[in-house]
Amino acid sequence: MATRRREKTRFVCQHCGFESPKWIGRCSECGAWNSMVEEKVTRVKAGMHERADRVRTQPTPLAAIDDAQQSRIQSSSQEFNRVLGGGIVAGSAVLVGGDPGIGKSTIMLQEGARLARQDFPVLYVTGEESDAQIKMRANRLGLNSGYLWILSETNLDIILEHINTMDPRLLVIDSVQTIYTPALESAPGSVSQIRESAFQLITLSKTKAIPLFLIGHVTKEGFIAGPKVLEHMVDTLLYFEGDKNYFYRILRAVKNRFGSTNEIGIFEMTSRGLVEVPNPSEMFLSQRRHDISGSAVISVMEGTRSILLETQALVSPSNYGYPQRTATGVDAKRLSILLAVLEKRAGLRVGTMDVFVNAVGGVRIDETAADMGIAVAIVSSIRNQPINPDTLVIGEIGLGGEIRAVSHIDKRLQEAEKLGFRRAIVPAANKISKKSGDLKIVSVHKLKEAIEHLF
Repeated sequence: MATRRREKTRFVCQHCGFESPKWIGRCSECGAWNSMVEEKVTRVKAGMHERADRVRTQPTPLAAIDDAQQSRIQSSSQEFNRVLGGGIVAGSAVLVGGDPGIGKSTIMLQEGARLARQDFPVLYVTGEESDAQIKMRANRLGLNSGYLWILSETNLDIILEHINTMDPRLLVIDSVQTIYTPALESAPGSVSQIRESAFQLITLSKTKAIPLFLIGHVTKEGFIAGPKVLEHMVDTLLYFEGDKNYFYRILRAVKNRFGSTNEIGIFEMTSRGLVEVPNPSEMFLSQRRHDISGSAVISVMEGTRSILLETQALVSPSNYGYPQRTATGVDAKRLSILLAVLEKRAGLRVGTMDVFVNAVGGVRIDETAADMGIAVAIVSSIRNQPINPDTLVIGEIGLGGEIRAVSHIDKRLQEAEKLGFRRAIVPAANKISKKSGDLKIVSVHKLKEAIEHLF
């Protein structure tokens, strides 16, 4: 009697890629519930990965390596170039993530169509839309290129064949979660499929020096769907931020091997696609009202440029037993510290007040240079007295109520002067090296001094 051969299976966490021989309700690696999915154990086909003995590489002394800078590919958008670190690097792998409808496919279709030319063919692989649907989107965006090639395919083997035959100079995969390799029997979108498909695409990209852009889905928690190792495999990780119901989008580099991770690109969603915003400070302050209390203008550094923002505060007596503390775009723990300093060092009673703080424009403020601006906005709301609209407030607040120095003070003041501000409240510890022109500089040592000057 012939013996039946039992097929081996394993259970893989769809969040972190942890493998278990049996099903468990909660992943012991990342703690996610009901994330273990059964997958068949499949032997990797011969030729799927190159054997180490087929192509032998030789170690090279560091001093012998050519350190000549490779020229970057300049996209049509200066904001996009800024976030990438100065342009697109040949052979780089970039993962673009963001909420559905935020503009990931739009910006990649725009950049692909504008870069495509006879000596620079671009291949756009879509696993979510048909060729006709891509054409409809291109017509809406006003894009028409004879050198942008559209491939509606999800089979990785077929995609690799077209890449080898066509030899494009730029490759876009929309999205990596839809691509599958027949060598694995697991479903498309599973950890094994995403990991293997991304590995083969990145390997080919490095071998042929083709820039690769992978568009990735995000989970409801806001993380890139698939294994965490996907983020480690790519060279650059970009996130689209912003509410899809509003016009402005922020493209932020979370990881970048070829540039800074502090840079952001700001775009406006229009009927003709994403349009870059060259002067974000003017855009963020365009709808600011001058006759309301609880508003202050601050300066934050995003990479190499200064951006002026409006921060708003609303303070009102609490109708409940426990006062509310709500922060949008501002760290809630930092807000609690500032409220404690205001009560202890400035003598303001905020313990029985509801405090709401908002960074206008959907920007996330992580810099401590915004401390004094947030604090004086709270004071302005408590006293119901507006701050002079031509005043910029910069400074970090210590627990003793002292105002500490901030970085790049000259760039911040230069941006303020360019936008017509007449006065700046700055830390006394900062040394102003450039002439401020018509901008009056008020140096303060303590938070109390700043409150006295403003009110």
